Amino acid sequence: MRVRISDDATDAQARAIAEAMASQYRDDVTVVTEDGDELGSASYDGGSDATAGGRADAATGTEPDAALGPTAREEALVAEIDEILEGGPEKYRDQLPDQGKLFVRDRLDLWFGDDFLFEDGKFAAFDDWHPDGANTDADDDDRLPADGLLTGAAEFEGRDVHFMANDYTVKRGSMAAKGVEKFLRMQQRALKTGKPVLYLMDSSGGRIDQQTGFFANREGIGKYYYNHSMLSGRVPQICVLYGPCIAGAAYTPVFADFTVMVRDVSAMAIASPRMVEMVTGEQIDLQELGGPDVHAKYSGSADLIAEDEEHARELVAQLIGYLPNNSDETPPRTDGREPADSPSEIDAIVPQSPNKGYDMFDVIDRVVDAGSTLELRPQFGKEIITAFARIDGRPVGIVANQPAHRAGAIFPDAAEKAAQFVWTCDAYDVPLLYLCDTPGFMAGSQVEQEGILEQGKKLIYATSSATVPKQSVVVRKAYGAGIYAMSGPAYDPESVIGLPSGEIAIMGPEAAINAVYARKLSEIDDPDERERMEQELREEYREDIDVHRMASEVVIDEIVPPSDLREELEARFAFYETVEKDLPDKKHGTIL
Repeated sequence: MRVRISDDATDAQARAIAEAMASQYRDDVTVVTEDGDELGSASYDGGSDATAGGRADAATGTEPDAALGPTAREEALVAEIDEILEGGPEKYRDQLPDQGKLFVRDRLDLWFGDDFLFEDGKFAAFDDWHPDGANTDADDDDRLPADGLLTGAAEFEGRDVHFMANDYTVKRGSMAAKGVEKFLRMQQRALKTGKPVLYLMDSSGGRIDQQTGFFANREGIGKYYYNHSMLSGRVPQICVLYGPCIAGAAYTPVFADFTVMVRDVSAMAIASPRMVEMVTGEQIDLQELGGPDVHAKYSGSADLIAEDEEHARELVAQLIGYLPNNSDETPPRTDGREPADSPSEIDAIVPQSPNKGYDMFDVIDRVVDAGSTLELRPQFGKEIITAFARIDGRPVGIVANQPAHRAGAIFPDAAEKAAQFVWTCDAYDVPLLYLCDTPGFMAGSQVEQEGILEQGKKLIYATSSATVPKQSVVVRKAYGAGIYAMSGPAYDPESVIGLPSGEIAIMGPEAAINAVYARKLSEIDDPDERERMEQELREEYREDIDVHRMASEVVIDEIVPPSDLREELEARFAFYETVEKDLPDKKHGTIL
């Protein structure tokens, strides 16, 4: 057996390590430097274990033969640990820079640095490779340090967290029995501690040639997703993808509360491109199959896209700042900041015409603390904005229609995105701010085929069931069932506030006049007279749906000058911070 140790070891240390390991493993041992130079050796002769140094034997009164300090046994252990920390075969580590990613232990150093607390299961699968001399070139590909999956605990941005991280140098981060056991223990401990979980994923899936003992077992890989389900809504689960996560590995990111994909290196898919071709005949590369752009734009499975590893850490550091440790706690507050732009400009931003587009972020930036907005799933369902932000240092979840995209009409993707965001905010006690400016749910054969009713009901259900404080602002249009989805008066918000540009109606003036008066108008032959009549009907209708009428009839709570909106929201979120809401006594609803 050949054992590598650091170059700065002394000859005496090398001989001690060789003697200890020869006795322990009953094999001849040669100790070499990292460059392969021999430092010492020992032969196993079948006799008693050799020792070097130690305390006096209390029974015999013998004196130690060397100064007190680390024994050969301890030094041998340290050498074993150092070897494990090297990860898989060196040739695979050398490939990582070209793949645009860090070695897993360098990644943990980036994330935690001196705040790394401890690791569990470092010696997992140790007996499967080390005693047989796995450091020899012939056996190098069979090295399984930590079984390719690291788990432990660390402090991250001042918060204690559990973590798991795949080692891509060990069988491409694949999962087998010992690694699966560590993963499950970490999840089960998180249920007991109530601390957030970080999944740093880089896995090719289950280790097919070793599937016996972990695939279908009661405590096998399938238990991952059971535990994900138990943790869901109990502690925040945040997943970062650093490479291809295929088959079983791809479920962890979609079960997590939030998923960050790293551009150009990460992907997730139910099957690899090779398997897809075998099953369907389709030829496609991994990025086209399940890269960040696919999951950001089309599936909606990626909440955030990072440009590189450092950016991924920055995004998660920002994200976790809005979340409590668990569902029993409240989100952390920070010192409040003034908005980036003056609230006095809000009214000028919102067009007089209900059909003219504008960017709702121009309103958001004048309401929330400067620099506090983090938008999730920005490329998916763009008609609705879902974002975390702060108002006077208090985290809030923003659900806002976006008139700059398809007039802010609610399409199926946008409804699904908003429903999931509302559900997550409610789970972690993050208050909700709805900014309503929508003509309602989109109509047409295409959206019916895409499930507008199914996805729309999920948003209405999530809004109905949310027990956190809710503030709803009618910025401009609130037509059709859009006012329902955006936590209108019937949906138990703490307040419904109107801006002077607000309108609440079954439908807009143009559609309403066409629906009610189409035949009457068609009977008017004179075009000028018909136009005059249309304008008169339009003005009457708009008076009927104007926010002042709604306030007069106490449909809404208050009309607020736009310049005062920020202060109004500060006061209302602060006042209702401890509001308690009860849901009907039942097991759970059936909508989500």
